[in-house]
Amino acid sequence: MKTRRGACYSCHEPAAEEPEMHRRKRRRTAMEAAGCAAAAAAVGDMFEDLPDDLLLSILADVAASARSPADLAGATMTCKRFRELGQSKVVLAKVSPRCLAVRAKSWSDSAHRFLQRCADAGNLDACYLLGMIRFYCLGSRGSGAALMAAAAVGGHREALYSLAVIQFNGSGGSKDDRDLRAGAALCARAASLGHVDALRELGHCLQDGYGVRRSLLDGRRLLIQANARELAAAVTTSASLLRAAASSGKASRRHSCLLSDFGCRAAVAAAGEAHAANRFLVEWFASRPLGGESSSPAAAPAPADDGGGLRLCSHALCGRPETRRHEFRRCSVCGVVNYCSRACQALHWKMAHKAECTPMDRWLDGANANPNPNAVAVAAPAL
Repeated sequence: MKTRRGACYSCHEPAAEEPEMHRRKRRRTAMEAAGCAAAAAAVGDMFEDLPDDLLLSILADVAASARSPADLAGATMTCKRFRELGQSKVVLAKVSPRCLAVRAKSWSDSAHRFLQRCADAGNLDACYLLGMIRFYCLGSRGSGAALMAAAAVGGHREALYSLAVIQFNGSGGSKDDRDLRAGAALCARAASLGHVDALRELGHCLQDGYGVRRSLLDGRRLLIQANARELAAAVTTSASLLRAAASSGKASRRHSCLLSDFGCRAAVAAAGEAHAANRFLVEWFASRPLGGESSSPAAAPAPADDGGGLRLCSHALCGRPETRRHEFRRCSVCGVVNYCSRACQALHWKMAHKAECTPMDRWLDGANANPNPNAVAVAAPAL
């Protein structure tokens, strides 16, 4: 065969011996590979020599900044040592609320065990979330209330407000188990920690003399403070939305005022996202209707009371169910919607119910004008 230089050689001739330069290069490559392997082994030995306190601090920071359970799971699955240290109470106590935000459709025994381990480690958000799930969804009233109480002792404002709602309604017991003073005290503690709904609830209690001495002036002052805090949060949210719209080239000029007690329409998007526990309740009872009622918490159930099941709070972002019949307060005008608290009533009134509420006498007149033999119209008294 002829090459470009004109030299000819035979394909059947034996190959010449490998030049000395090629042999040296191969030997040098093998030595470099061996050196890299030795360096990797040295690095592995250095990782094993790291103290546990340093790794626990790193994993705790990862858990505190995790935005989803997958973030923490990915970090703990890096190696066997991370997986073992990830089960430490130091790490589980720092797990962020977003990492704990399990959805109802993803609920399983493993999720229950994970929340239980975090609660045992002293994570207040896990105590509150698991307490709400056990109290309202799983029917374990005692353990659920105990977990929420543990979170409340640690200063968890959502737990304090939920316990106040339970005390006001006597949830899990009879009507005689209501403790209005305890509910007002828990509301005051939650309001002092910055819970807006608790501040509004306490303002209505002062105006109505519900569990506390009546004071119209103080109640009005607290309602104004609650609305001012909502307005500040709405302005902050609107500013962030405007910046995002400006960066994407889409202008948004939607008004989002939250003065829900003074005639302004409250926007759902500006009201902020519901807590993970409330989202879980809404999703849970959307697939598991109470007593055959409508699965939507915002839907208006029929005013007939045929001895059927329980009802959900009509505020769409709440999700709390009744634990006994007629536990929640009903609208005194239409008797159709019901609320677990005055805060939910005030929010839902300006968000939706103001445009839907119809006096019960008109509803009864319409029923008498168009009688339906298949319908039973017995209005329940307002509580």
